[in-house]
Amino acid sequence: MESGAGKHWTEEEVKALLSVWSEKNIRKQLHGTLRNKGIFIYIAKRLQELGVCRDWKQCRAKYKNLKYEYRTVKYAHNSGDVTKTMKFFHDLDAILRYEPVTQLAAEENGRCSATETQLNTSPTTERTQVLAGVKAPA
Repeated sequence: MESGAGKHWTEEEVKALLSVWSEKNIRKQLHGTLRNKGIFIYIAKRLQELGVCRDWKQCRAKYKNLKYEYRTVKYAHNSGDVTKTMKFFHDLDAILRYEPVTQLAAEENGRCSATETQLNTSPTTERTQVLAGVKAPA
């Protein structure tokens, strides 16, 4: 299968990407990682094993586009517009609904700090303590 920068992703290719993306260790590595080239190289190799010939840049671009489209549809649904849809919304919802969301929390001195909350799952105690500004015991 030939891959090019302008080649559209087939439905089978997107499904393969979603199946790799849905793995817990992949989701965990992708969340909050800014320099994620290595993760996408791994994803591209996994896709090759599934018969999908895409390079890491194509995988990252498709990941970002799917995530953006999902958030756009999700925001529309939350605003009451249920007419906006996308093909793999339910698959992406299953993958992304457990992603931690950064929120601002007011501190005692009136300043705000970023904290993470997660739906239906709880973050590790150590990470929660670090985010809350509590030192972990040595």
